[in-house]
Amino acid sequence: MAEKVYTKSAPDAIGPYSQAVKVGGLVFTSGQIAIVPESGNVEATTIEEQTHQVCKNLKAVLEEAGSSLDKAVKTVCFLKNMSDFAAFNGIYGQYFTSKPARSCVAVKELPKDVLVEVEVVAEL
Repeated sequence: MAEKVYTKSAPDAIGPYSQAVKVGGLVFTSGQIAIVPESGNVEATTIEEQTHQVCKNLKAVLEEAGSSLDKAVKTVCFLKNMSDFAAFNGIYGQYFTSKPARSCVAVKELPKDVLVEVEVVAEL
């Protein structure tokens, strides 16, 4: 049976979904954007700042689930502008040092007009 994951150290869901779900030895996170949990707002303006906040949010959710960024096996990354790929990749690589499988696509628009969103599948 699936178990919902919730932590105050990451932003509350802004819709009818969970921060993450644990099932079958894996944790599936919802996409995280650069919302600061304490304020509930997007405070970062650059791709680098937003990527740091996204990774901090993912770290908090994974740790609450009993996992970690090092146990990530797959990420899906959404960028508003593919021209931000190199800057995004530089920050992303600081957090995902285990080099999980990854997809990265450009999208027309993201919630709250952010520049990046990332979701993770990780082992427990």
